[in-house]
Amino acid sequence: MNKSDLLVNISEKSGLKKSDAERALNAFIETVTESLIEGDKVQLVGFGTFEVRDRKAREGRNPRKPEEVIQIPASKAPVFKAGKTLKEAVNK
Repeated sequence: MNKSDLLVNISEKSGLKKSDAERALNAFIETVTESLIEGDKVQLVGFGTFEVRDRKAREGRNPRKPEEVIQIPASKAPVFKAGKTLKEAVNK
């Protein structure tokens, strides 16, 4: 499912116009992004949690030249951890 398909489903299930559903989805994405940038967690009970985790610097290998060792710098990675209710629904 891509964003367009998601908007159609949201529109149908909520009774919103497609343009209103798009504004709502964009606002949700923007709000989650801003919260993660600020270092906050976004927890939606039953659905899951969005958060940022720090990744340490490490050594890696160049896939084109396996003998070449490269340094991968430390970074921050956004992650999503599914909630119990979502896990149970998917595993039915």
